[in-house]
Amino acid sequence: MKKEIYPCFWFDNKAKEAATFYCSIFPNSRILSENPVVVMFELNGNKFMGLNGGPNFKFNESVSFVINCDDQNELDHFWNSLTEGGEESMCGWLKDQYGVSWQVVPSILGQLMNDPERAGRVTNAFLKMRKMDIQTLLEA
Repeated sequence: MKKEIYPCFWFDNKAKEAATFYCSIFPNSRILSENPVVVMFELNGNKFMGLNGGPNFKFNESVSFVINCDDQNELDHFWNSLTEGGEESMCGWLKDQYGVSWQVVPSILGQLMNDPERAGRVTNAFLKMRKMDIQTLLEA
């Protein structure tokens, strides 16, 4: 029996605001339903739930969402949009304005890391980066 699994974000009474923000960034996204407690939404066709909770619980880096990007323009779009009001970290990690952690990485990163001759150079290159630079990784 197949059961649907989706994440629930606990927002400090800003679920609709956050869902609207995320839907403005990701293609194929929309608000599915809303009531005073819960907002259901899709990001790029993936279902999420936003809960209007209080300030009791905060997001942390132990859970993050990975965005694989095919080119630098796509990577720049997600990075710039999600860091607006948030904060940059290292190696493609960031926290958005709601405290949710994201990893914005090139789709090719796994392939580069699986190449034993390049993996060390690629790692050394991205350890110095905040936002990933695909050309620099390819040249490493």
